[in-house]
Amino acid sequence: MEILLKPSLPRNTLSLKSQSHLLRSNSHLRTLPFTISCKLRTSQDGNISKKIMLSEVAPPPLSENDSPNREAPAKPPRRRGGAVGLLQRFPRRVLTVLSNLRLAIGEMFTIAALMALGTFIEQGEPLDFYVQKYPEDNPVLGFFTWKWIQTLGFDHMFSSPVFLGMLILLATSLMACTYTTQIPIVKVARRWTFLSSSETIRKQEVSDSLPRASVNDLGVILMGAGYEVFVKGPALYAFKGLAGRFAPIGVHFAMLLIMAGGTLSAAGSFKGVVTVPQGLNFVVGDVLGPSGFLSKPTEAFNTEVHVNKFYMDYYDSGEVSQFHTDLSLYDIDGKEVLRKTISVNDPLRYGGITIYQTDWSISALQVLKDGEGPFNLAMAPLQLNGGDKKLYGTFLPVDDPDSSQVKGISMLARDLQSVVLYDQEGKFAGVRRPNSKLPIEIDGKKIEVVDAIGSSGLDLKTDPGVPVVYAGFGALMLTTCISLLSHSQIWALQDGTTVFIGGKTNRAKAEFSSEVNRLLDRVPEIVETSQEGIIQ
Repeated sequence: MEILLKPSLPRNTLSLKSQSHLLRSNSHLRTLPFTISCKLRTSQDGNISKKIMLSEVAPPPLSENDSPNREAPAKPPRRRGGAVGLLQRFPRRVLTVLSNLRLAIGEMFTIAALMALGTFIEQGEPLDFYVQKYPEDNPVLGFFTWKWIQTLGFDHMFSSPVFLGMLILLATSLMACTYTTQIPIVKVARRWTFLSSSETIRKQEVSDSLPRASVNDLGVILMGAGYEVFVKGPALYAFKGLAGRFAPIGVHFAMLLIMAGGTLSAAGSFKGVVTVPQGLNFVVGDVLGPSGFLSKPTEAFNTEVHVNKFYMDYYDSGEVSQFHTDLSLYDIDGKEVLRKTISVNDPLRYGGITIYQTDWSISALQVLKDGEGPFNLAMAPLQLNGGDKKLYGTFLPVDDPDSSQVKGISMLARDLQSVVLYDQEGKFAGVRRPNSKLPIEIDGKKIEVVDAIGSSGLDLKTDPGVPVVYAGFGALMLTTCISLLSHSQIWALQDGTTVFIGGKTNRAKAEFSSEVNRLLDRVPEIVETSQEGIIQ
């Protein structure tokens, strides 16, 4: 064994602290540094030379906690709060199942099928309607009856537990996929390093070399093409389109917004339908009814709506083309807060409440009989055989002392333009326009049609989920476009006058190869002009 005294630790040696050689002199300690060189023989390597260096610094004393026989206490795992922490504590196997692509596709197809079924089955009808439409003695497809509809809640499909449960399951799958797949992909994409080996660069999807070029010139060309460029010595790294890696997370978030908005619309809205004659009022809260457990009324429900006027527009053929309602809104103190004339596709909005013009009818006729009146005769809708034509009728009794039966003059109207009159025997007597001031004599009675009073059919609705759904669709369109961006990366290494270039991308690989070739063609060549220097 050879002992060599060394003043310091040499490089690439194994350092070991020891107190085995101590010299006592005048009650103080002194350490002796030395190096032990030895040879180890193995069957594979033959003679292996090793050096063990003993430090001249004494090791620190062992404390009770540092005892070799005592195990170090394990640090408690760090827990994060919020949704991320909940996902981290969720069983990994469950997350893997939920994030399965086939499961998510199946969930979306199931939701689409339920939505289609919701358009086929009439929504919001009374129980008697479904009993008659889907009877047990003649079930649809041999098994589907009204009991299925009532049990599964398909009469209010979009707020039924089945539909909302599928939405929750799809939302859970999206969050699991984001956590287990998309976020790790983004983390990996954000990590980058310079490549110091030309062999590694040549293994990239696209690779090339420039025999007489400068990596700095390449960096300038890449910056002009929209790349973020980093240079460290002879190495270069450049990338662009990193936003495309974040886009799938944005797409998932947008889909969650759409589903949340749809759920809020289905379970948190109010709906109501009312037909109001011209000149009458109604209170919004008396018409609106909740659609789910999230429905909460607001102060706007105390608003009173007055129908000032109802009128219709007509085609040249006489058919109704459009109908309008002049509405005034009054607050709880009786002050008019808004007035607007609405029509089909032009609703009124106030305090989160939307009033749509959807229908019309004729509520009454005002007539004069022998100069007396006017008399308000209520109009009733008449059932027609097929078609969507409307017809309303009323009856003006006429005293006949010679008859025990009630007789009178019949009046029919298709719209507010004209009224057809028939005598007591049911024979056609004539046609008069309301407010024409032209009386007609029927069975010895002078009848004048003063006015036809229309009724406005209004749909009232509050839908707090609409802004959320619109925001979700806007985000979905934006993130979908961003996801089309390619995340492209380029590495380069200067080796003498040669630059090795390699790169890869996650999509549009053929276009990326063409782009790299075009960029390399623009890199200037270094031309040797003398033996002492190179001028670019």
